[in-house]
Amino acid sequence: MSDIREITEAELPAELKDHWKSAKASVERKNPGYAVKFLQAILKQEPGFLNARKLLRQAEINETGASPGSGKKGLFGTSGGGGGTLARASKKDPVAALVAIEKELEKDPFNGAINDVLHDTCLKVNLLSTAAFALETAKKGNPENTKLSHKLANFYILRDMHAEAAIVYQDIVRQDQSDGAAIKGEKDCSAKASMQKNNLSESSSFRDIIKSDEAAELEMASRSALTKDQLLEKVGILAAKYQEDPNNLNVVKDLAATYEQLEDWASAQQFFDWAHQVSGGDVALRSKAEAMGDKSKALGIADLEAQAAADPDNADLQSQLVEIKAGRLDERLVECKQRVDQNPTDPKLRYELGYAFYDAGKHSEAIPHLQQATRNPHIRTKVLLLLGRTFYAKGMVDLAIKQLSDANAELIAMDSTKKEILFELGVIYHDADRKDEGLECFKQIYEIDYGYRDVAARVEGSYQG
Repeated sequence: MSDIREITEAELPAELKDHWKSAKASVERKNPGYAVKFLQAILKQEPGFLNARKLLRQAEINETGASPGSGKKGLFGTSGGGGGTLARASKKDPVAALVAIEKELEKDPFNGAINDVLHDTCLKVNLLSTAAFALETAKKGNPENTKLSHKLANFYILRDMHAEAAIVYQDIVRQDQSDGAAIKGEKDCSAKASMQKNNLSESSSFRDIIKSDEAAELEMASRSALTKDQLLEKVGILAAKYQEDPNNLNVVKDLAATYEQLEDWASAQQFFDWAHQVSGGDVALRSKAEAMGDKSKALGIADLEAQAAADPDNADLQSQLVEIKAGRLDERLVECKQRVDQNPTDPKLRYELGYAFYDAGKHSEAIPHLQQATRNPHIRTKVLLLLGRTFYAKGMVDLAIKQLSDANAELIAMDSTKKEILFELGVIYHDADRKDEGLECFKQIYEIDYGYRDVAARVEGSYQG
């Protein structure tokens, strides 16, 4: 099975065709248990036979009585269910993991976490349509889990399946009407799907229809993943158009976004702010302007910190840094409060205000805002991380551990956020004299990332008595 690929029924090996016929007959006769056995045997030998996997899932649903929306809860559809173990197995041997994953799905076919692992595993062996089916199943079983839906939409976009992505984004907006990324995604994907339907691409439509120098300019202005020189050239083209008509909203927005790509935060803030005014008060543009302003100020402080670190004996410079950081913290609190007052139902703004209170040492004031921010699934894990730190700062160790444990359980992949959560949890366990539990957290990181902070010293030191 060295050459794994997705196959059709016509390509199914002769020795498996009887199994396939028996499986279909068992489903028709409402005997899903037998169908599952035949289909598992087929997929063990031919994991790329997608029709068998689809029929297997239907047989499992019939056998277990599962229904759409019945997936286990949690950020990825479950707080357990073997997702973490399967993910680790997938890294070592993805082909073998496919068999183990299907055995687990027999019990809970809509399990969000395990279907998510199936998706990631299929990507490793280039079973792209099967990877899509895994997320589609997870979404069907966990419609309220918009993080899974966003992952599916992004997967569709990467495969130029914009019409399908637009539908997923529509479903996300039904679940969360404040999800700006989904609102924008649905509009963008619908437009691209329309272009595809008319056999047009973003790069060719202007050339074929207009065939002008301006068409080439606009094409370059719409491209993504440009080099720095290309972005600067794009700024020049857009700036000339801006001079001709400073109230052209599309040009102003594109200019602001290009400055953002260049990480020229001050210029990006200026043009996003002007776009907000030209648009008549678009809240999303105001938020972008505020975010660019925050980054610009943070960059200024970072530059000053670098100067202070390079010249530690400069008392005036050190004093200036302390004064500016304190002033920025006060300013940040005022700005965050104003933003929450303007839009009190936005969980992201609540998180930012909670973070500002935390940084100011006002931990009790931070807690209610962070608790409200946990409603947004896209930032929930980092909110729980900060909430855990906040409880710990107040000496409420048990509550801190609860928040961090919840955050850890909701993450499957060992990404930077999960490492940070595990490390924080390990430190708190260690400080609470629960060293074995703390060591287990450090070991999970050590298995994946030897060089992360000081986990190597902590883990290896535990073996030296």
